[in-house]
Amino acid sequence: MRKLLSTLARVAAPLTGQAIEEPTHEVLRRIDKVELRQYAPYVVAEVLVTGPADKAGNQAFPILAGYIFGKNKGDRKLAMTAPVTQTPVPVKLEMTAPVTQTAATGGYLVQFVLPKGVTLESAPEPIDPRVKLREVPASRVAAITFSGLWSEANEAEHLGKLKTALQSAGLAWTGEPVLSRYDPPWTPWFLRRNEIWLNLP
Repeated sequence: MRKLLSTLARVAAPLTGQAIEEPTHEVLRRIDKVELRQYAPYVVAEVLVTGPADKAGNQAFPILAGYIFGKNKGDRKLAMTAPVTQTPVPVKLEMTAPVTQTAATGGYLVQFVLPKGVTLESAPEPIDPRVKLREVPASRVAAITFSGLWSEANEAEHLGKLKTALQSAGLAWTGEPVLSRYDPPWTPWFLRRNEIWLNLP
């Protein structure tokens, strides 16, 4: 684990001002502190973990980081990108289906975005059977940004602000909220960028 974190530190280069690649998107509109974004399709490596919410990221991180740093067929290394997303999922979710159903107690789907230009056909095949590859189709999301460590209270506060902004604009959303983290886990809390996304129809 220590070796993995050291490798991630060198590759991600946190706090040095180097930009981390994000999925291609366009900001369509701003409502107060909320952005409405249009995302182009992108490919993710994902794993379903049992949670709870405050443990899901830590459970999934070494599994997915192992995949992008060479634990795949071909020993191919992929660049670290952002964000890492975490979404509650229902018990009987099909791993190839979009996350749009009401969550029960099925755990959390955690995703690493793969670099631009990587397709399902060109991505290295995972060795760990828990790691799945999937293309996320083009989508519209509403996003609100906040800093700090994750907590139920922090997420609930900003999710409430996001929903209030959408309701005031007469906009509906679908599916479960997506927690998106943009920084490595060792980043100081006050420098972290977090977002909550809601999918727009």
